Amino acid sequence: MSSHHNKTDSEVTSSLAPSSPNRPVYYVQSPSRDSHDGEKTTNSFHSTPIISPAGSPGRHSRGSSSTRFSGSLKPGSHKSSSRHHHRPRKEFDAIEEEGLLDDHRRHTGFPRRCYYFLAFLVGFFLLFGSFSFILWGASRNQKPHITLKSISFDQFGIHAGMDNSGVATEMVSMNSTVKLLFRNTGTFFGVHVTSSPFDLSFSQITVATGAIRKFYQSRKSQRTVTVTLRGSGIPLYGGGASLSSDDGKPTAPVPLTLSFMVRARAYVLGRLVKPRFDRRVQCSVVMEPKKMNVAISLRKSCNYS
Repeated sequence: MSSHHNKTDSEVTSSLAPSSPNRPVYYVQSPSRDSHDGEKTTNSFHSTPIISPAGSPGRHSRGSSSTRFSGSLKPGSHKSSSRHHHRPRKEFDAIEEEGLLDDHRRHTGFPRRCYYFLAFLVGFFLLFGSFSFILWGASRNQKPHITLKSISFDQFGIHAGMDNSGVATEMVSMNSTVKLLFRNTGTFFGVHVTSSPFDLSFSQITVATGAIRKFYQSRKSQRTVTVTLRGSGIPLYGGGASLSSDDGKPTAPVPLTLSFMVRARAYVLGRLVKPRFDRRVQCSVVMEPKKMNVAISLRKSCNYS
């Protein structure tokens, strides 16, 4: 019975022994163990090869894992707390360093991008301005040409009358047609053409007026423009004394002056480059009573400025 009892004790000892070797192995790794735990660890470490056979897992491994878990509460708590204490600090340092790098890049990169952008704008405007100036200079040398061709008088009558204030005076009514040639010499642009009133005057008194209807003339092209000048009941006051008439028709040549201005505008580069061409014309005209409804040449009677 004693031997059986001794066996039972040895078996009990052997069954309890494997839990102790796994427990001290974890304690060896912890530097924060006290002297009492160190003695236990040393003793248990030396007794492990004798009591616990190698390679006998199963129930002992489960017990050893539970023992390891329970035994690691004291020493491991300090280690795990230290780990949890230091890890957020590292993450915070990394985030802070990344933020500082971003701030550094932002402060050092923005002026450089701004400098490149300003340099691009300056270069673009210089190039565009030079190009526009070249176009403007080239277009200014291609002025439109205007040539007065003829004038014809369809009607010219002199009669007595009164002005708006009731003053009696000689009055004139007339109807005439002026033809001119407009030529656009521009090689790369068209022009929009208008004019000031065509004034036909006698003794500095306008007796007939008219104007060009606005038109567009394409590049390197020309056209003949016809303008009708009319006047009805225009008082001549003292100027009419020099006119002789028979049945309301003049019996002598009547000297007249034709003056107007032709305006042409080109849109070379949209609204940015739009040169304007103004041409003032003044012609000396003589109305011949015997040449009614006959075209009178003006090619040598006009001044252009």
